Amino acid sequence: MPAEPVRLLFLADTHVPTRARALPAQVWREVEAADVVFHAGDWQVPEVLDALEARARRLVGVWGNNDGEELRRRLPETARVEIGGVRFAMTHETGAARGREQRMAAAFPEDDVLVFGHSHIPWDTVAGEGTANPGLRLLNPGSPTDRRRQPECTFMTALVQEGRLSEVRLVPVDRTP
Repeated sequence: MPAEPVRLLFLADTHVPTRARALPAQVWREVEAADVVFHAGDWQVPEVLDALEARARRLVGVWGNNDGEELRRRLPETARVEIGGVRFAMTHETGAARGREQRMAAAFPEDDVLVFGHSHIPWDTVAGEGTANPGLRLLNPGSPTDRRRQPECTFMTALVQEGRLSEVRLVPVDRTP
């Protein structure tokens, strides 16, 4: 009998309180539905980390370039975790979009998925043949609070089942009250 799927939520660049006073209610509903929540940095205040630690079943986080001393003390720059046979790595910043797959495949040769943030631009690509880690999936969920040059604020959801990442979805944040 196959194992139950593990529900994942990917967040980054929440920027509370500078870009939003709080995380949207839709994000909190997703936090409570997820088995594992990933946050790829730029929390800005420890209170967001505290709230996610209190409400998430399991939280994996890293610090970002806008995170101060306390967040850097409590969180790593890079995190690695295995979930259901899928090896995840997470960091905040990966540099320029051009050449990202090649650089990250070289930097993360043993991982299956790299979650990152920083740009607020959703990203879902796979490192190709000829890289140090062909097949490495790169995911940036965008930002649930600061769309920057994007049409909407976003986060991502996915499943891990039978040793595979599946059903990766970019989810727009509903900004209606």
